[in-house]
Amino acid sequence: MALTKSARRNRIHKRIRSTVKGTQERPRLSVFRSNKEIYVQLINDVSGVTLAAASSRDKDLKDATGTKIEIAQKVGQLLASRAAKAKIDTVTFDRGGYLYHGRVKALADGAREGGLKF
Repeated sequence: MALTKSARRNRIHKRIRSTVKGTQERPRLSVFRSNKEIYVQLINDVSGVTLAAASSRDKDLKDATGTKIEIAQKVGQLLASRAAKAKIDTVTFDRGGYLYHGRVKALADGAREGGLKF
């Protein structure tokens, strides 16, 4: 029986989440990618709190144009600036079961450019 794409991603995501945990000092950078948009959060798994978030639907990126990969990179930079305001500089990357390729990689590169360390 072949798995659907979403079932396969969920299985991979569960495997990743069994090892990747976020703390107050080093939160988890969680990525969700839909067909049109990309969303990212910094999560403290100990207390279950989102410390910072950004997405391609943010009002700060409303006028952003370009390919989805270019917008993902801008979302990564936006998250890095919000993380800096929250005094966060080191994170654990959770790719959410997606391949580290394309938009996910662009988002990570943008976050690194903004000053986050993985």
